[in-house]
Amino acid sequence: MNTSAGPHSVDLLIDRIGDATTRLLASASALTDQQAREASLLPGWSRGHVLTHVARNADGLQNLLIWASTGEETPQYPSLAAREEQIEAGAGRSAAELAADIAESAQAFVARARELPEQAWLTEVRGSRGPSHPAWFTLHRRLFEVEIHHADLAAGYQPSDWPEWFITEQLYRITGELAGNPATPAALLTDSSTGRQYLLRRAAYAKLAAAAGPDHEAEPGHEAEPGDETETAAAPDLAITGPGDLLLAWLLGRDSGADLTTDPAGSLPVVPSYG
Repeated sequence: MNTSAGPHSVDLLIDRIGDATTRLLASASALTDQQAREASLLPGWSRGHVLTHVARNADGLQNLLIWASTGEETPQYPSLAAREEQIEAGAGRSAAELAADIAESAQAFVARARELPEQAWLTEVRGSRGPSHPAWFTLHRRLFEVEIHHADLAAGYQPSDWPEWFITEQLYRITGELAGNPATPAALLTDSSTGRQYLLRRAAYAKLAAAAGPDHEAEPGHEAEPGDETETAAAPDLAITGPGDLLLAWLLGRDSGADLTTDPAGSLPVVPSYG
């Protein structure tokens, strides 16, 4: 199978999911039962909650692959309430049980992905949240869950351990999605490690339609007058710079941004919650 899926082939995405899962499983397998019950970096969740969530995410996304394969709508979860109940019920298990669940659910997801017919990857599916998307994007969603929640586990794996390609792809994707939210601050992000730049959102300013020049066409029956305004995009005045892993962690609410710099100097703006 060598189907193009977004910027990467399906095969490449599946391999990257496998590598990310191997890293997560190494961290999970090193936990003691006591450590599995200790707090993660997610408020109110233990490490057991995080690991159970990642396992049930594999099950849920596998349902979307079944949907793509059969053409019959298969919900990611029976309901969001059922999803929360499953996580709570599984969080208190032993470390060995949690690690086994991660391994088995991940293996089942990858097996389903490798068996999916080529044409099925273009089937539109819809998760429990967000808009519908082609089935191949399910692979991106799974990779995101494994990498981000591995860092949430607070078991030694940190944002600085995320692969550079992952950081770059996620910064492009997340800034692109946030750009459509009017609550997103206008800013230009620069990854000091690579020099890559990401436009979080352009600034918008109003100008008088009457001053738009001789080529400006008013709507029929409406002659532009002072006070009529149109909104135009402009380069943002705020620049935020720092290592890519910290930029991504800040955008995802996983870092305070204390080690990022702003120009002009000042506090970092508030970014809408992602996800």
